[in-house]
Amino acid sequence: MTRDMISYRSAKGLVETTDPEIDKPVYRRPGFDGITSLGEMDEKIAAYLRKAREDEGLTRGDLAPLLGLSIPVYGRYERAFSKMHVTRMIHLCEILGFMPLDMIYEAAPHLLGRTPEEASDHLALAKLVLALPHDTTRDLLALVKRMVTQQQAADAIAAKGEER
Repeated sequence: MTRDMISYRSAKGLVETTDPEIDKPVYRRPGFDGITSLGEMDEKIAAYLRKAREDEGLTRGDLAPLLGLSIPVYGRYERAFSKMHVTRMIHLCEILGFMPLDMIYEAAPHLLGRTPEEASDHLALAKLVLALPHDTTRDLLALVKRMVTQQQAADAIAAKGEER
């Protein structure tokens, strides 16, 4: 592996690991409880999908035709037998009314924050922002951009002070 890839892995917090589904080493970012296997993430996605369907009061028989699938084929997603493509997840979001971020959070919350609390807060904030009217969203975006710019300037000044 080249020096650039070593630096890249380090910068991203990636560690070498193995996964029962892949016959070569892979690099992953550990979650809050270590590295979750791809199969374990599939199980979490399946459980989330099953709950989302049930929360809508739908049976597998109700949902499968809306997806253009047979009941057994759809059932494979809820049993974590079949891997879901992003396009299928988008279709499920349209039908069941959840956001892709909700499902991703269930499988890999560490992608949303450095701690479980931070990840949960980021998800809650994202949901609140999505519920805002457009004018409010635009105002909030402008405010956050100013805050980030000010923080970056303060960080740059602090970094220069540390160099001296």
